Amino acid sequence: MSDTDDAKSRIAELREQIDAVDGDIVRLLNRRAELALAIRAEKPAAHLSLYDPKREEEIFARVAEHNAGPLYGDNLREIYEAILHVMKELRG
Repeated sequence: MSDTDDAKSRIAELREQIDAVDGDIVRLLNRRAELALAIRAEKPAAHLSLYDPKREEEIFARVAEHNAGPLYGDNLREIYEAILHVMKELRG
């Protein structure tokens, strides 16, 4: 097998791993959405506002603590801002 074929084989294997990770991410995002909807359903009974900016900052801080790279902290914050935006738009 040539170096080119070896590289193509490694790329194919890595892409399969990325596909598996993407599947995990989608499953986890949907699980997160289910939990967010469950919390939203409980908030009126707890007399809590649907939007909690303090909670968002806690999430950003916790995500930053878990970040071991190679993503930069700003990258993760952008990703989580998008996730939280989508979660707020969910219809339960």
